[in-house]
Amino acid sequence: MADILRGVTTVLLAGTGSDDDFVSRAFAPALHDVGAVVVTPPPQPHRLIAGYRDSLEDAARAAAPLPIAVGGISIGAAVATAWAVQHPESVAAVLAALPAWTGAAGAAPAALAARHAANLLRSHGLGSATAQMRASSPTWLADELTRSWARQWPVLPDAMDEAARYVAPTAEELAKLTAPIGVVSAADDPVHPVEVGLEWVSAATRACLRTITLDEIGTDPAILGAQCLAALRDAAAQAGI
Repeated sequence: MADILRGVTTVLLAGTGSDDDFVSRAFAPALHDVGAVVVTPPPQPHRLIAGYRDSLEDAARAAAPLPIAVGGISIGAAVATAWAVQHPESVAAVLAALPAWTGAAGAAPAALAARHAANLLRSHGLGSATAQMRASSPTWLADELTRSWARQWPVLPDAMDEAARYVAPTAEELAKLTAPIGVVSAADDPVHPVEVGLEWVSAATRACLRTITLDEIGTDPAILGAQCLAALRDAAAQAGI
């Protein structure tokens, strides 16, 4: 399995309101250990989805004719996986951490949370909204978002609304995914329910799921990448790769 990613450009996309700093700390240690070339593009809050797609296109073009690996966290995982479905010849593997919904967001907790945060930021400003976020979040997550929200202000509310409207891959689209996919969900995460991770691996033909806890992420974000890689290893083994 390590040969799948050795020397392979691997593009990881951040979650809503998060940034490339966190996604790098989450994925780079495990991926560097297997020889992957890690790329973590910063989110462009004024064009979040288009910016992510451009980053994937640029990486694929630079790596051609070799394939790339793609993935990310939450909305980043959704955009990367959708791109992998649409470009099967360009993708060797997918790493999806904390997928938030399947298909249209509807009333998915992560979409509701993004809309609420966007409204709070617009109506109360960055300082007050950040203070309210800190009061209701685990300390490690509050620290991460305090930093990343400030980096993306004042366009951050627009990015949150755009993410909440995004249509993630449907079960039918996931079934068309040709690359193996490793999925990680946190068993105690109400915003990114483990049921969504189960939906993704049930729909995809070369997929496995690993579960962790929010406290484990807070202790060491690198567990996300390590467990995604472990799940990818399981999926590749099942597929005989």
